[in-house]
Amino acid sequence: MKLSVVAFPSKKLQDLANTYRKRYDSHYTKITPYITLKEPFDVEESQIEEISNKIKSIADQYGPLEIHASKVSSFFPATNVIYFKIELTEQLQKIHEDLYNKINIGKPKHVFIPHITIARDLTETEHDDIFPQLRMIGINEKEEIDRIHLIYQLEDGSWTTYETYKLTGES
Repeated sequence: MKLSVVAFPSKKLQDLANTYRKRYDSHYTKITPYITLKEPFDVEESQIEEISNKIKSIADQYGPLEIHASKVSSFFPATNVIYFKIELTEQLQKIHEDLYNKINIGKPKHVFIPHITIARDLTETEHDDIFPQLRMIGINEKEEIDRIHLIYQLEDGSWTTYETYKLTGES
């Protein structure tokens, strides 16, 4: 079973991301806009309860996430993915590290760059055409996220929530 830990932004920020995703993101129908906190990892179904308990204990330590979507950026030339950059805060970094350290399954494949994907699977030509336009439009949204989610992948490739955890701690 494939799991991941994510934070879903507000409906307002999701709607803004979806204005681009419906045209440029091949995963548009598979999951709502999200910020990955722990990359997808494979587990046996028997491990899920233990993992869920670890995520709950992490959520109990952290207060709501203060996020700032500050600009449109790209992972080019590594990939032709365009995204809303979420400013990395100490809190985001710590929750990311705790999820990897306490759920000791899988190592990060990439440096942690909080983001909301708005375009993927683009050709280089499409990327070169779309990216400058989106960058000019830009983004500057601040909000608070008070929950994180353990999600799992269905057979059709879409993702759904397994459990939601309220961020109730002080830090």
